[in-house]
Amino acid sequence: MSSGKRSAGLLLFRTTSTGGERDVEVLIGHMGGPFWAGREEAAWSVPKGEYGPDEEPAAAARREFEEELGVPVPDGVWLPLGESRQRSGKTVTVWAVQAELEVASVVPGTFTMEWPRGSGVQQEFPEMDRFAWCTPEQAAELLIVGQRVFVKRLRAQVRGEAAASPET
Repeated sequence: MSSGKRSAGLLLFRTTSTGGERDVEVLIGHMGGPFWAGREEAAWSVPKGEYGPDEEPAAAARREFEEELGVPVPDGVWLPLGESRQRSGKTVTVWAVQAELEVASVVPGTFTMEWPRGSGVQQEFPEMDRFAWCTPEQAAELLIVGQRVFVKRLRAQVRGEAAASPET
């Protein structure tokens, strides 16, 4: 059963060269809060967030990037990477932007939740607690499963491969 929820995000990338072949590195973030603490594999995400029916996906992607990283979206062409349906039923739409960003400049946004559960104590946690530039192979291990396809699509576009289509 679909949750009907939708998220949109931006995946920053920079191009590299491996053995003479163009490649990419992507900027991803480790999800913050107690649930993700101590986890690495499948605990990282594209900076993204939910949006409602009255907001355009691209506007939500820009807003969420700025909220989660605390820096403006770098200038650049937005490359559509299409949609992916997550295990939760949420549909995620992602664009890629080629840009450099110093991880040290990031000031993550925060959220508040009751922790420990049932304690009545409200604590503040970063939405994303750290960021890293990763190769596609590293991202394939770190990203939550439903977002790995975006890195694959981006890599194919950068390399000019047939699999560049967002529907792939």
